[in-house]
Amino acid sequence: MESIGQNPPRGNHTTLTDFIFLGFSDVPDLQEFLFGMFLIIYLVILMGNSLIIIITQVDPSLQTPMYFFLGNFSFLEICYVSVTVPRLLTDLCRQNRSISFLACAVQMYFFLVFGATECFILTAMAYDRYVAICNPLLYPLIMNSRLCIHLAAGCWSTGIPVHIGFTYLIFSLPFCGSTQLNHFFCDIPPILQLACGDTFAIEILVYVISVLVVTIPFMLILGSYVKIISTILKLPTAAGRAKAFSTCSSHLVVVALFFGSGIITYLRPKSSHSTGMDKFLSLFYTIVTPMFNPIIYCLRNKDVLVALKKFLPKWIVL
Repeated sequence: MESIGQNPPRGNHTTLTDFIFLGFSDVPDLQEFLFGMFLIIYLVILMGNSLIIIITQVDPSLQTPMYFFLGNFSFLEICYVSVTVPRLLTDLCRQNRSISFLACAVQMYFFLVFGATECFILTAMAYDRYVAICNPLLYPLIMNSRLCIHLAAGCWSTGIPVHIGFTYLIFSLPFCGSTQLNHFFCDIPPILQLACGDTFAIEILVYVISVLVVTIPFMLILGSYVKIISTILKLPTAAGRAKAFSTCSSHLVVVALFFGSGIITYLRPKSSHSTGMDKFLSLFYTIVTPMFNPIIYCLRNKDVLVALKKFLPKWIVL
């Protein structure tokens, strides 16, 4: 029986100069359709998040900590999808889908850094809602501009040193003869599949980092919302409860979509990994979820809708 974490030898160890993305080459008749669909989604992500960034900067009613973090989150979403989608669109238009070893490492690094930053910013947004609802009288004092800037800076910078070392360790592994990467970007599971020898230590490290970056923030968010919901249910009026829920519901939906797909991808047992499922989940949290985020925040947030109606011509909004 093959030992856990042990990839069987598949040829001599080689010094790789590039990988070849298989991507969606197994459906050649759908290449044009996929290109058009992903291009539309990418443009929706860029325009939707850019619009949120603009209105949170120019509308005086949105100059609050909640929308400060939403502006950061929208900018992050643009960075996050731009790591993978432009390359995916390019590969759908050409036969040569090779990516250099260094470029693959750089893509993985920025994907992991932005993914970790998203986890942290969603946690900061949950903390903001917790203070606003559970300690409303102290909210202006606690969530002052200095704390917001420090929280945002911490969210953006915390993942940088961790993933420099982690990416270096992964790409320091010996690789076997095959250079075909059965994915559409350089993600951890498909890269480890090409590694030779014992990858058990790296796999354990993946779980440890996933717990630190994904599971702990998710538990903090969950704990915040337990207290938030408990506080909301104690409010004396139905109108007050509805208003409090409306300020949290958008964030809660985004958290469920992002963390749900991320936890399933990186924390499920290796034996349950399959190429098709990994690609589907990757599409979900790298493209589909970022597309829905601006829609969710615009449709479920009355303040954003009001700001949009003031900012855009009425015929666009309608």
